[in-house]
Parts: sequence; C-alpha cells; structure tokens
Amino acid sequence: MNDIRVSALVLLHPADPLLLMVRKEGTTSFMLPGGKPEAGETAEATIIREISEELGLTLESARLSSLGTFAAEAANEADHRVTGDVFCYAGLPADLDVDRINHQAEIAEAAWFPCTPMPVDTLERQFAPLTRLQIVPALRQRGLLARYGTDALYGSDAR
Repeated sequence: MNDIRVSALVLLHPADPLLLMVRKEGTTSFMLPGGKPEAGETAEATIIREISEELGLTLESARLSSLGTFAAEAANEADHRVTGDVFCYAGLPADLDVDRINHQAEIAEAAWFPCTPMPVDTLERQFAPLTRLQIVPALRQRGLLARYGTDALYGSDAR
C-alpha cells in the first residue's frame, strides 16, 4: 500500500454543527480542504497555501492549532493510505462567507455538512474515511463540538 501525506483543515460553522468539506473534480468523496506538501514545505505552510489555492481564503498562522496526525484508507486513490496533519482554525477566516463558499483550482464543490452525526454515504456522495473515522471522533473526544450542545453531539432530534 502506498502512502500519501497531506495537510488538512477543520473549519466549523459558527452557529450549527457543520464541518466545511470539499469534493475534488472527478470524485464523489467529500473531505476536509487541504492537500499535499511541496518539496521542503512544512505541514503548516502547506495548509496555508492549499486553503488559498482551493478556497481563496487567507489563514492567519497564529489561529492554527494542531489537532494531530491521523491515518486511514485514501478516499480517491485505490491501494493508498493517507496520513494527514490536521489543523483546527480558531474562528473563521475573515474572507469566508459562510453562506457562499468560494472554491477554485481542482475543487468541484465546497459545502457544510453535519458532523454530529455525519450523513450516511451514498453511491453519489461519500465522506473520506480519514474524516469520518479519525477526525470527527477526535473533535468529539477533545470537546471541540461541545459548543453545539448535547443534542447535536449525540445526534438527537430533540431541540
């Protein structure tokens, strides 16, 4: 199995338990925005560059914090394993319009998706194993989804 190294970014919606995810051209899997490093590039420099390229957003380095390094089966490349250096962002980038997300480069679609719980995979739309199996559970475990309340955390319909 081949390994792929990436940097990825967690952006949480300010009001609802939603996670910003992207889908690349020619694929059906949604994943966190981010990508592969260029030669000699740090994980932090990679995420800052990739978010600028994919979403047209400017990230402030001081607002990034490491969630950790996670690994899972790659969503879009058979027989590959992806290892992601995952960052959380304090608040939202100043140039992000939560109601109209800009996307560019190889990104076909960018959208907010529920993360507590995540939607079920369908033939037309799946969610990357790294996000579903590693990152969302890590966000729960570290209490980063608690601001949305108990109902959201446990998937209850009670409001």
